[in-house]
Amino acid sequence: MWIAVEKRAALAVGARAGATVTVTRPCLPCGSWPSPLSAARVAAGGVPLGEVRVDRGAIYWVEGRPDEGGRSVLMRWVRDGEPERVSPASVNVRSRVYEYGGGAFGVRAGRVFWVDDASGRVHESGRGPLGEAGVRHAVPTLSPDGRWLVVVEERPRAGGEAAHRLVALPAAAGASGRIVIDGGHDFVADPCFSADGRRLAWLAWNHPDMPWDATRLQVVGWGAQGPIGAPRQVAGGPGESIFQPRFSPDGQLAFVSDRSGWWNLHLADLERAGRARPLLPMAAEFGAAQWLLGMSRYDFVDAQTLLCSHVRCGEARLGVLHLDDPRAAQPEGDLRPLALDLCRFESVQVEDGLACFVGAGRTHAPAVCAYELGPRRLHVLRSSLRLELDDDRLSPAEAICFPSAEGRETHAFYYPPHSPDCQLAGDERPPLLVRAHGGPTAASTLELDLRTQFFTSRGFGVVDVLYGGSTTCGRAYRERLDGRWGEVDVEDCIEAALFLSAAGLVDRERLLISGGSAGGFTALCALTFHDVFRAGSSRYGIADLEALAHDTHKFESHYTERLVGPYPQTRATWRARSPLHHCDRLTRPVIFFQGSEDRIVPPEQTRAMVAALAERSVPHAFVEFPGEGHGFRSAEAVATTLEAELDFYAQVLGIAAPLDSGGVGIER
Repeated sequence: MWIAVEKRAALAVGARAGATVTVTRPCLPCGSWPSPLSAARVAAGGVPLGEVRVDRGAIYWVEGRPDEGGRSVLMRWVRDGEPERVSPASVNVRSRVYEYGGGAFGVRAGRVFWVDDASGRVHESGRGPLGEAGVRHAVPTLSPDGRWLVVVEERPRAGGEAAHRLVALPAAAGASGRIVIDGGHDFVADPCFSADGRRLAWLAWNHPDMPWDATRLQVVGWGAQGPIGAPRQVAGGPGESIFQPRFSPDGQLAFVSDRSGWWNLHLADLERAGRARPLLPMAAEFGAAQWLLGMSRYDFVDAQTLLCSHVRCGEARLGVLHLDDPRAAQPEGDLRPLALDLCRFESVQVEDGLACFVGAGRTHAPAVCAYELGPRRLHVLRSSLRLELDDDRLSPAEAICFPSAEGRETHAFYYPPHSPDCQLAGDERPPLLVRAHGGPTAASTLELDLRTQFFTSRGFGVVDVLYGGSTTCGRAYRERLDGRWGEVDVEDCIEAALFLSAAGLVDRERLLISGGSAGGFTALCALTFHDVFRAGSSRYGIADLEALAHDTHKFESHYTERLVGPYPQTRATWRARSPLHHCDRLTRPVIFFQGSEDRIVPPEQTRAMVAALAERSVPHAFVEFPGEGHGFRSAEAVATTLEAELDFYAQVLGIAAPLDSGGVGIER
C-alpha cells in the first residue's frame, strides 16, 4: 500500500485545555545523560538505501541488511503491493568497480540485471550470468531494442592496473560476442541510450584526474549490431567536470558541467563539439563528486520539463525546471522548488509522471520515496529507520558560517546537545565532537543521522565541518584543498571548534575530533600537529600518505598528487604531513577502528600507528573487525564502534557515561 508522509503532531501537555504544567528536567553532567538511543539500536535501526530506479510503474532499490553482515538485496515495489525482494536469497547485490562501486543493478522494460558481489559478474533475473568469469561489472544498461547490455568492465591485469572499458554484452538472440565501445581511457562511467536507441553517451577520464577534476562526454551512434562509427567527444576536457549524461525524450543530450564554477545543467550541441547551452545558470550544484557509479540528480519529465535536485552548502532542494524552448540558442529556464520537508535527494528518476528518489530531512531519516508529479503527493515506500524516535528527542542541525584561517569563509552544521529528560548543569558547557567527513572531496549534509543523535542525546555538541575541499559549495571552494591537504582541512576543523567555544556554546577544554578515511587523516593531523583537541578517533584513517601512494587502488592512485604535490618530487611534503612519521608529537589519546579487509586504506597503516603509540605509552585503544572493509556494514561493527568511541571519550574526560556493555580498555 501507499504510505503517505505525515508530519508527527506535537504532543499536548496538560490534563485539560488551558492547564499550565511545569516540567522540571534534572541537571546532569554533559555526556552522562541517559538516552534511548543505544549503540545497538542505532546499528539495527539504520538500513542503507540507494540506487532507486523506476520501470513500468515499479520502483526498485538496493537495501542493506546490517543484521546479515551488511549484505545488500535488490527490492521492488509495485503499486498496491508490499516491497519484495527480487535478488536471490543468498546473493549480495553489490559492485566493487573502482572499489567504491555503485551501479549495482539496472532495469528496463521489465528486464532486471544485477551484480553479484561474490563474482563481480552481472546476472539477469531468471537467466543467469553474462560476460566472463573473473571480470567485474557495473552499471548494466540495456539498449532500447533489448539486444545489448552495456556495462563498465573492470578486467584485472597481471603486474599492472586493471583495465577499465565500456563494453556491450549480447543480451538477446541475434546479438553475439563482446564489443569494446571505449577502451582508450583509464576510466569510463554512466552509459545512457537515447530513447530511440540511435545514440549512446557516457563519461570518460584519464590519470591523473579524478572525475570532479576533468571528464569527457563521449557519444557514438548505435544500431542493431552495436556501435556505428567512432566515438566522439562533445563536451568536457581539462578543467571541466561533467556529471550524469541523460537524453531527453526527443533526443537532446543533457549533462551537468562545472565550466561556470558550479555544476549546472546544460544541453549539448551534438553537431558542434564543445558547444553547450546552460539551462539555468546559478550558484548551486546540480551535480556531485562521483565517488560512486550510477549517480542521478535529475531526470526528464517530458521534452521541456526536468525534475532536478540542486544543493548549496550542504542543503538540497528538489524542483521542476520548465524550459520555454529547449532548442533555442539560450533556453530560458524556470525552476520551481517543491514544498518538501527534505534536504537531500539522491537517485532521482522519473517515468510517466511518477518520480522516485532517496530523500532525507533534518528530522527524517533517508527513505525510498515516490512522488506523484500531477497531484504533488509524496509517499514513503521504505524508511532506513527501523526504530521509533520522537521528534522532541532530536537535535536538528544549525547551519553556521565562520571565519577560518587566511580569511576563508567556511561552512559547518552544528548540533547542540538536546534531551527532553535532561538539561545543562549550572554554567557547564558541553564537550564538542568535531566531525571531519571523508573523501576529502565529499560533503556533510543536514539530514538526520542517528550516529550524531547518539552523542547529542547524551549531552555532547557535534559539528560537521564543510572544510575547504568539500563539495556542494562550488569548484573554487573544492579547490581550496589542492596542494593543501592536511592543512586547510585541519585549520577549518580547528577554527570551527574555536568559533563555537568563543561563542560560549561548548567547553574549550573538552574538544574532541573524529573522522573516517580521509576524515581520519584530518583528525590524526589535528591531534599530531596541533594542541587544541583533548582526544580523537580514527576510523580506517590514513596515517602515512607515502604508503598510500604505493598501496592504494587505481581509482585514487593519483588523487593524492593533486591534494599534496607530485610524487616523488615533493616526497618531503608527503612525509611532513603524515602523522605516522611524527608520532613523537602525538601525545593526545586516540582510539582506532579498522577493517581487516580494507583495500583502500590498508590495515597496516593503522597497525603501524597503534604500535608507535604503544611504544611511547600514549593512551590509545584499537578495535579491528575481521572481514570488514572500508566502511563498516555489519550491525555488530557499527554498534561496537559507537559504544567504544563514547566510552573512550568518557574515560578521557572523566565522565560517568552510562553504557550498554563493559566499554573499551585504554592501553598506555
